[in-house]
Amino acid sequence: MKYNMIISIPVFAAAMLSVAACSNDGPVITDKDLANSQVYLDTDEGMSQKIYYKPYVGYVGDPMPFFDPVAKDFKVMYLQDYRPNQALTYHPIWGVVTSDAASYESLGELIPCGSATELDAAIGTGSTIYNDGTYYTFYTAHSPNPATTSGINEAVMLATSKDFKTWTKNRELLITGGNTYSNSDFRDPFVFKGEDNKFHMLVSTRLNGKGVLAEYTSDNLLDWTSAGVFMTMMWDRFYECPDLFKMGDWWYLVYSEQHDAIRRVQYFKGRTLDELKACTANDAGLWPDSKEGFLDSRGLYAGKTASDGTDRYIWGWCATRAGSSNIGNADWAGNLVAHRLIQHEDGTLSLGEVPAIAKLLAQEKAESDFTLSENQYKLFSRLGTENRISFVVKTSSPWDKFGVSFARGNDSEKFYSIIMNPENESVRKINYEEEGGIGFVQNTDGYNFNTPMDGVYNITIITDNSVMTMYVNETVAYTTRVYGTARNCWSINCYSGNIEVSNLKIAKN
Repeated sequence: MKYNMIISIPVFAAAMLSVAACSNDGPVITDKDLANSQVYLDTDEGMSQKIYYKPYVGYVGDPMPFFDPVAKDFKVMYLQDYRPNQALTYHPIWGVVTSDAASYESLGELIPCGSATELDAAIGTGSTIYNDGTYYTFYTAHSPNPATTSGINEAVMLATSKDFKTWTKNRELLITGGNTYSNSDFRDPFVFKGEDNKFHMLVSTRLNGKGVLAEYTSDNLLDWTSAGVFMTMMWDRFYECPDLFKMGDWWYLVYSEQHDAIRRVQYFKGRTLDELKACTANDAGLWPDSKEGFLDSRGLYAGKTASDGTDRYIWGWCATRAGSSNIGNADWAGNLVAHRLIQHEDGTLSLGEVPAIAKLLAQEKAESDFTLSENQYKLFSRLGTENRISFVVKTSSPWDKFGVSFARGNDSEKFYSIIMNPENESVRKINYEEEGGIGFVQNTDGYNFNTPMDGVYNITIITDNSVMTMYVNETVAYTTRVYGTARNCWSINCYSGNIEVSNLKIAKN
């Protein structure tokens, strides 16, 4: 489809720039030239990233956030993905510390993998709890060769620390599925202290082939007793990385749905634990909201939460894509992405911008208001490495279709767009498309949400190199990855109908 640019950034007139300018044979382009040109440039990402954290080497897998009541900060353990990982011993637990979910300091490796013949040769997700001067981290032990571990493929193990720096594995504590639950899927332990003053552990596993959350209880975090099934999983689904918490008057279970058809972070809610469990009993499917409990797009996975008593944040990973291709398949692991959890009056949840991230990118430049009609767009000047974009869109009809494009230049035959697509008169969904190429990119879409009655969309977008989060009216979140976003132009587009764009502000580093 052909689009008409109605407003352009100033064109660099001192030289004719083209894609060849990016090559070693082309002219030298200064920072001043870049600021005044529209051509697309191939840009490389740094070895490490700031807002959406990436270690200097490797990537972040399955975060395990924990609010440290001693240090009064958030410790986020995660599975370190090296690429390539060692063949049999992989995903040791590393960690970062943050006070605001916006700036991170690396803690390095905390819990190493076992040897190739030990049950925790590979490590999976877990959780941390503090009690009586000791930090307890329960984690998944995964044996790549069950023949060497008594036929057990997965089990729960424990490591403890007095200072959150030096950890000691407790080789005597081992919780397995035994003769009741699956010993192949027995993982992702989540430990919390219940209102009965006992410690409770939830484990993602299977009972007679059906996914369940098994429950165990303890008085001392060392001796555990089975309490049966805490909650069944819907249909043929499997809930990874479970996270249970109470917020106000509501209990919540946040989990990551493993099924390929879903592959998103979701939640259930109940005013009591029994009401929460009833959401899935006998495959009831009592969803918490009109969005079936979806909290983000397929771009965020393995999300788990932690609270300092005032704010609750969720951390997950945004996957890299194979070959750094904007239409490539998602890899396992990527950058650490944080959102603020928002609780609405009816108990429903959504994700919003982390306030400290907004403060990091506070030097805003305001742009003039404008309108766009069908097949028109406005191209804006180059972004920085980290950016915050906010604006308001007013539609004239529920069928108006609009979006934003990144990794774009005035010479781009292909570019990548996040589109607010009308599914019908009352429902929208955010899609990701390669314009000038394949169009809709599979397994990158958001979820259905109600079209605003007033047609107003308050949009905030944060980018850190290729990682991007979008928030709409504090009710919809969309995380994705677009390589080439940093230091390239971007646009706001109207595909059909008419839109008014106002209060546009851009902050960049």
